[in-house]
Amino acid sequence: MLMFDSHINLCILSLVVLALPLVFLYRRKQPKLNLPPGQTGWPLVGETIGFLKPYPATTIGKFMEQHIARYGKVFKSTLFGEPAIVSADPELNKFIFNNEGKLFECSYPKSIGGILGKWSMLVVVGDMHRDMRAIALNFMSSAMLRTSMLKDVETHALLVLNSWKQNFKFSAQEEAKKFTFNLMVKNILSLEPDNPEAEALKKAYATFMKGVVSAPLNFPGTSYRKALQSRFTILKFIEKKMEERNQNMKEGSEGLDNDLLNWVLRNSNLTAEQILDLILSLLFAGHETSSVAISLALHFLPGCPRAVQQLREEHGEIARAKREAGEVELTWDDYRRMEFTHWVVNETLRLGNVVRFLHRKAIKDIRYKGYDIPRGWKVLPVLAAVHLDPSHFDHPQLFDPWRWQNNGSRGGSAGASNNVNFMPFGGGGRYCAGSELAKLEIAIFIHHLILNYQWDLAEEDQAFVYPFVDFPKGLPIRVQRNVYL
Repeated sequence: MLMFDSHINLCILSLVVLALPLVFLYRRKQPKLNLPPGQTGWPLVGETIGFLKPYPATTIGKFMEQHIARYGKVFKSTLFGEPAIVSADPELNKFIFNNEGKLFECSYPKSIGGILGKWSMLVVVGDMHRDMRAIALNFMSSAMLRTSMLKDVETHALLVLNSWKQNFKFSAQEEAKKFTFNLMVKNILSLEPDNPEAEALKKAYATFMKGVVSAPLNFPGTSYRKALQSRFTILKFIEKKMEERNQNMKEGSEGLDNDLLNWVLRNSNLTAEQILDLILSLLFAGHETSSVAISLALHFLPGCPRAVQQLREEHGEIARAKREAGEVELTWDDYRRMEFTHWVVNETLRLGNVVRFLHRKAIKDIRYKGYDIPRGWKVLPVLAAVHLDPSHFDHPQLFDPWRWQNNGSRGGSAGASNNVNFMPFGGGGRYCAGSELAKLEIAIFIHHLILNYQWDLAEEDQAFVYPFVDFPKGLPIRVQRNVYL
């Protein structure tokens, strides 16, 4: 056996020696690339472990701090098993987003596609992504937000807030998740919060989410395996609803449920498998990111009493005007009047950075500002590194909503969505379809929270990056019922 192994090793060595001249000849023929500075780290793993090491959400973490200090805002590495270019440069990030589908395309690790589905909006590219995004944009259009969505957002915010008990310690993060999940299943599947099916779906989804952000180890007992099982449970549930809707359509009663599922079945050419993955990805995107943003706002605001007071003044004025007019429900005009609230939302997204970085891949050889980005390399725009950069935002670790009040100031809001230094929802052809809904959810939740409650952090807790943003203790709070009018 040892002799056999020696022969094998000798053969391999011989092949390597014979191949060396070909390797050197190949290298001589290749043009020399001017790659950004950086290092590759360990074989295969590269620097992934350091890149994903948990750190406070209001920082960029030691990995990014050390690499930017050593190499600059654009550097090379090996991440997620692939050679990568990491960008903390706002102009390069904008260039990447604006050339989606031409020079770059979405490229998430296979484990993400394995659990979200190969037809998930997060992973599909090209025409399929365009078609699915069009469906999502129709679902969350301005017209929908102004009418049915606004009413539903307020209804579900009040359902959660009115259930709070004084002096009880509870998880603000779980309450925020309850609000956003109930809202999404109502508008996607017409499920009300008191429906037992909604509660069962919520439990399966909680297990699913733990696996999305876990190591992709498909063994019995692992979070990833449990998530795959939960994915199967969720998809079977949605599939059952699809069958019911199709039967209703045959019977001429398809208009009974005015939700996304019905719209997709009536107006798209997607297959059943594509519809299932689309629904699952919209549940994922629409529920998780908004709930984290609300939790971050509840965490930041107690540390800024002046902001809390200004919010109470703004929302108290809106509430008094409605009472004098004999109105109850909020209108779109009321939402537009929440100017300071919008600054608070922007600042929460800037400081908390719900989405830290995005996965892209170069589909052509690219030269940008003297650097080469080879075709096939992973490219990671790190949004948080721009949002927390003192050269773009004064005192970036400070929660300062007033930085958004003056158009054109450093970190100012002059159409914050057009600010290259502020891109919490990405950009280009993959700009988050649910961005306006997310901002609406946060603002309406704050409106009723600030008018009816005073809250304090019951335990010291802070958001960490895992790389998803999460509060280790669930952000425990206590509330006192107060009516500020």
